[in-house]
Amino acid sequence: MDPAPRLFLASRSPRRRELLARLGCVFESLDVEVPEQRHAGETPADYVQRVACAKAMAGWARVHGAQSAWVLGADTEVVLDDRVFGKPADAAEALDMLQRLRGREHEVLSALCLLGEDGERRALVRSTVRFAPLDAETLRTYVASGEPFGKAGAYAIQGYAESFVTHLAGSHSAVMGLPLHETASLLRAAGVHVAPPAGAKK
Repeated sequence: MDPAPRLFLASRSPRRRELLARLGCVFESLDVEVPEQRHAGETPADYVQRVACAKAMAGWARVHGAQSAWVLGADTEVVLDDRVFGKPADAAEALDMLQRLRGREHEVLSALCLLGEDGERRALVRSTVRFAPLDAETLRTYVASGEPFGKAGAYAIQGYAESFVTHLAGSHSAVMGLPLHETASLLRAAGVHVAPPAGAKK
């Protein structure tokens, strides 16, 4: 009898760990770090997929040899006018990003890469988010709260910034950092058990 597949999440994000746990699968986390620098001429979609796969490959290098192992890498980026808004380096950059996003519609790209001995499986999810025309004081207060740091586009839709959103088309969990429908589909195809977690509220 073949051993049950082992799943590893190649991510430093507590948010992704929390989201993956919602699928009820057993997994281990790997703390990986890869360069997140867009190449010249690289489209936002190509960039986010490359980073997701780089994370999966970095994780695979750590567990290679583990029987029936699969490593999941993911990356999420905010895109406006072909510009990729990653994680802000400081308060000034966070405020600049939010000022550019306010009152406009932007795209959120979330890429998945599942890597194992049997090969590689990928998914790319595109979501559209529109922000209200926020005033300067609201943005300054939000930046001062600290929530924008460590978040692509300088906002967390699962936090206070959800109040900025006037419209979302696509996947809410993808905007948070891990598209659950697509993740579940990839895992099932790889033979990884996905089910409501034990003790889930009815």
